[in-house]
Parts: sequence; structure tokens; C-alpha cells
Amino acid sequence: MSDIRMTVEARTDYDAEATGLPAERWGEAVFKVGETEIVMEVSVEDSIIVSIIPGEETAGWKGTLEGLIKTLRGEIPGR
Repeated sequence: MSDIRMTVEARTDYDAEATGLPAERWGEAVFKVGETEIVMEVSVEDSIIVSIIPGEETAGWKGTLEGLIKTLRGEIPGR
């Protein structure tokens, strides 16, 4: 049996909740808004990698958790 390295939770404003979904290497959340999919993926294989893909026609962002935090703080200029 593989090690559980992270768990995934999902919650909505309808008080719907899924918790404790086990993952060894990665987890993905897909939000469907009409025909658009917004995908967020977290990988814990080597370091923590975060991917955000806002629809099929748009380039996403992928990098380390540390890089995402620095980008959101304005310490790293966005693309």
C-alpha cells in the first residue's frame, strides 16, 4: 500500500463537502462554470507544485508553492 502524503477537501456554499480524499502524489479540483473548466492541481511528488489552468484556451500557471506565495505577495512579477 502506498503512503498517503496529502488529503483533499472540497466544499461548496450548499454545505456539500467531501473530505479526507487520500492522495499519494497529486490531487486535482475541476470547477465547471458553463462550458469553462477551471482546474487546480497540487503535486507532492518531489516538492509542492501548484498548477492553475483557467480554461482550455488560456495558458495556465505552474510552479512551486513558494513561487505562488511570492507571486501573490508581489515579490515576483507576474507574466
